Amino acid sequence: MTIQEFKSKLDIPLIVSPMFLVSSVQLITESCKQGIAAVYPSLNARTTDDFEKTIFEINQGLEKAKEHTNKVPAPFGVNIIVNKNNQRTQADLAICKKYQVPFVVTSLGSAKEIVDEVHQYGGLVFHDVIKKRHAEKAAESGVDGIIVVCVGAGGHAGTANPFALISEIKKFYKGAIILAGSINKGNDILAAQNMGADFAYMGTRMIATDESLASKEYKQLLIESSIEDIVYTNQVTGVYANYIKKTLINNDIDFHSTNTLSAEKLSETKHKSWKNIWSAGHGVTDIHSILKVKDLIQQIKIEYKKQLIKNNEILKQLKF
Repeated sequence: MTIQEFKSKLDIPLIVSPMFLVSSVQLITESCKQGIAAVYPSLNARTTDDFEKTIFEINQGLEKAKEHTNKVPAPFGVNIIVNKNNQRTQADLAICKKYQVPFVVTSLGSAKEIVDEVHQYGGLVFHDVIKKRHAEKAAESGVDGIIVVCVGAGGHAGTANPFALISEIKKFYKGAIILAGSINKGNDILAAQNMGADFAYMGTRMIATDESLASKEYKQLLIESSIEDIVYTNQVTGVYANYIKKTLINNDIDFHSTNTLSAEKLSETKHKSWKNIWSAGHGVTDIHSILKVKDLIQQIKIEYKKQLIKNNEILKQLKF
């Protein structure tokens, strides 16, 4: 599959990002049924056997949807953590190969070992980056797309301005660019395209849906939060990420510290991470309700189309 073929399978250029302990089979399948690509994190399944059952279930759900609607759902992908701490990288990759998962997203390490394996069966590989040097390594490994995770993204995010980082990466990389960071509305997707991205990557907004695995309290906290309630800290997992301040306070995390966590402290905080300490990006500012995935995506499509019409009106007003 080429990037153009991938894009042609989507109603709008949007990908739902993988969310640890939040992405469900239902969230993935419903997104794809609505014409939006979605990514499942392999580690949401407790074992590789469970992961295989999940992939089978997703495939089955999408096949049934195709039979009932005569519409081919958008492709789904799998996120694989590729650093040395993930003991399941190769086993989970083998499942992706077995079921020919349309695309694989690699995070927190080198995509080099994954690329050839996925390309063998015709799949695509996208890689997360927060800095230019990460993007250079990803480009060298032959990935099909680079996910540019900018300031304000939920989870493991960067600090770079999206205009600047996308421009920097496009100087040396000719593949697809996927922008992550506070993507909430249809006009955000169009803005991402206008600054040079091919696709937008949405996470935080999808947490506040009926199909996500997040607790009612988590979803409600997203509605109540604003930008000031999001904290960027390395005091939870040792890697900088954005979290909801209230959950850091409730778990006695000193988020003002910038010290490297000791092994003892890391062990103490890691078991709380993601389960009791909840992640979110700056996009919380635009979350006002909990919706079904179907309704949210329909709303986003309408916003996208309205913004296209508005852009055309702006074009007509130009004096040159």
